[in-house]
Amino acid sequence: DAHAAYHAYALEWEPDELRFFVDGRCFLRVRRDNPSPAAWPFSRPFHLVLNLAVGGRWAGRHGIDPSAFPARLHVKYVRVFQLPQS
Repeated sequence: DAHAAYHAYALEWEPDELRFFVDGRCFLRVRRDNPSPAAWPFSRPFHLVLNLAVGGRWAGRHGIDPSAFPARLHVKYVRVFQLPQS
C-alpha cells in the first residue's frame, strides 16, 4: 500500500553498514565488504535528494502510461539525526 498511505522510511547509516527500514521494519542491510572507496562510496558527504522519478530504461522501451499523470510526491517531513561519536 505504498501509494495509499503515509509510511515512515528510515536509513541507518553506519561506517560499515547501511540499514533500510519501512515503518520500523528493516528490509535491507548492506555491509561494507571491500575497503576501497570505489566499492564503498558512503564514507563521503552526501546530499539528500527526494524526487518522483518517471522513466528509465524500462519506460524508454515500453513507454510511460499517460494515465499516471499528473503525479505527486507527498512528503510530510524529513528528519536527520546523527549518533554521538564514540
